[in-house]
Amino acid sequence: MSKHQASYQQHIDELQSRTREALQREGLEGLVIHSGQGKRLFLDDNHYPFKVNPQFKAWVPVIDNPNCWLVVNGEDKPTLIFYRPEDFWHKVPPEPQDFWTDSFNIILLQQADAVEKHLPYDKRGFAYVGEYIEVAKALGCENVNPDRVLHYLHYQRAYKTDYELECMREANKLAVAGHKAAEQAFIEGKSEFDINLAYSAACRQGDNDVPYTSIIALNEHAAILHYMQCDTIAPKQSRSFLIDAGANYHGYAADITRTYSQNSTLFSDLIQAVDKVTLTLVDSLKPSVAYTDIHLLAHAGIAQILQDTGIVNLPAADIVEQGITRTFFPHGIGHFLGLQVHDVGGLVNDDRGTPKPAPEDHPFLRCTRMIEARQVFTSEPGLYFIDSLLRDLKATPASKYINWDTVDTYRPFGGIRIEDNIIVHRDKNENMTRDLNLK
Repeated sequence: MSKHQASYQQHIDELQSRTREALQREGLEGLVIHSGQGKRLFLDDNHYPFKVNPQFKAWVPVIDNPNCWLVVNGEDKPTLIFYRPEDFWHKVPPEPQDFWTDSFNIILLQQADAVEKHLPYDKRGFAYVGEYIEVAKALGCENVNPDRVLHYLHYQRAYKTDYELECMREANKLAVAGHKAAEQAFIEGKSEFDINLAYSAACRQGDNDVPYTSIIALNEHAAILHYMQCDTIAPKQSRSFLIDAGANYHGYAADITRTYSQNSTLFSDLIQAVDKVTLTLVDSLKPSVAYTDIHLLAHAGIAQILQDTGIVNLPAADIVEQGITRTFFPHGIGHFLGLQVHDVGGLVNDDRGTPKPAPEDHPFLRCTRMIEARQVFTSEPGLYFIDSLLRDLKATPASKYINWDTVDTYRPFGGIRIEDNIIVHRDKNENMTRDLNLK
């Protein structure tokens, strides 16, 4: 028996239960879930890399095969319509024979446009879930992506099954191997491009396989929150290195960030200070605590660093009160993690999708839910020296509290972010990242 077989069937049972509840609420008979289809480049005969519908891969760990379909009703054994064409131009996926296949009635589909005969004849009671609305309408599906069904399913995605937790632990293993290889490449003075190659080789996943474009940032590039360019030429001096990179396992994501200093004790000390904040926040992730409170706690921690280093000449509480921390820490503390890197359902109050937006002063926070057991979060405080934000700060009355000479000392290093992946249990937290000895 595969190590996932028992937990996977329990996972399917849970998805069946969630689907049954969603359908009963809306008076529907079932869902037709589309994996997606290839997208051709404009004025070209090549396609963009295929990205599967997350609602599809919640059921089956098939993430690289377009034109597949699921028919589920929460009661009967789900049907998987698996696209397997005759094709000598491209690799044809093998007939499914894995730990998960016994959970489905599997129909092999040779021609993508012949799927209709395998779908329910009367589709009035079925809802289409997927991206391709024109395809749904052509097949006779009039109820497309019903909001109330998706709100319920997205809300429930926050509670991970044992199978999902197994997959996320495995994703962390792959990502940690990549992070260790990337750190070594940085120590050796390699370019961003070559560091990225080292990462991919170690985790055995290419740029189209990882869950998001890796951030490989040397020196000042670390001040760009989503830096994705990868210079091919190494800088004359590699002072600092920020890597935000993950890995996929059966469609589940890891999302890890680390920052390193080459030779600067000053910057190393700053990294260690941010790392302590990360660990404090991880310890604070507890059931019945609002995730918003974790974000505010992060600002308090960053403010204390700004005071301790002399970057800001104010008590920590005043630094927060005056909004100065938002210059140095402009993003949210983290997000749900799972089938998607920024997993869904973080900004709602209930399973009917009642909005619970981020606070006005912290608009980039991706989760406002109460923390509960079986939820998986990232915790990623940061401290950056971003030229545009620093200019804005310099134009405010708060400028007089800033030691600009100290700021200028840190600018060449770009910034710091430390990110771990955390499973919240009822009585403890499981730091998947640190458990794998990634410092």
